[in-house]
Amino acid sequence: MIGGNVISAISPQGRFAEGAAVINGATCEGTGAVGKHLLYHFSNGQTLHIHLGLGGYFVCQSQPADPPRDVVRIRLESATHCIDIIGPNTCELMPTAEMPAFTLRYGPDLLSDTPEPERAIAAIRKSRAPIARLLMDQKVISGIGNIYRAEILWLRKLNPMTRGVDIDADDLRDLWDEMRQLLQIGVETNAIITNGNVDMTGEEITERTNIFARDFCPTCGGAIEKSKLSGRTLYHCPKCQA
Repeated sequence: MIGGNVISAISPQGRFAEGAAVINGATCEGTGAVGKHLLYHFSNGQTLHIHLGLGGYFVCQSQPADPPRDVVRIRLESATHCIDIIGPNTCELMPTAEMPAFTLRYGPDLLSDTPEPERAIAAIRKSRAPIARLLMDQKVISGIGNIYRAEILWLRKLNPMTRGVDIDADDLRDLWDEMRQLLQIGVETNAIITNGNVDMTGEEITERTNIFARDFCPTCGGAIEKSKLSGRTLYHCPKCQA
């Protein structure tokens, strides 16, 4: 789509006009990600770093593309495709040579081709913070959002307030493996599916979960408890995750 092609870059919104001018006409030599941080590497030694945050999103089109809306932070176009990036939390250029140091600022990526579960496990087991907070800390582990956090803790029957230091290393390896499998399913299906129902026939699927944003636990039938942790809603079953 974009990788391997000469790219035209503009900023219809104007807020990233200087950055777009730097990579305009360069070849996108590859793309990558560190958790929720998206990276586009260009032939002129620059990397476009995007973090969508909670409100950002992409619009992808085949050419000929519709004219860009004025809310588009940056438009990347190849001869065949167009990507509009709208409302990102972060949109910046970084020297590609700094990428190794950038990567080490964050925890290991669950979807990496070279996963590092032991680095995440070591960080968790050194901390007295609750596991629910640690899983959302991108410096500890990259790639888990609020939905996946609720689901993996419920699937592993882990109390979200259990301290990292109190969780056995083998249990954390099992959590890593299951979380990696769930994220891989998400990539393959383009949907968050944590309840095992991967049938993609029929209507469009956005998510299939067990307890996230639910009122009752599908296992015990008890009420799902909703609380706040670090500004995000935490869902858990007090009975199944005692």
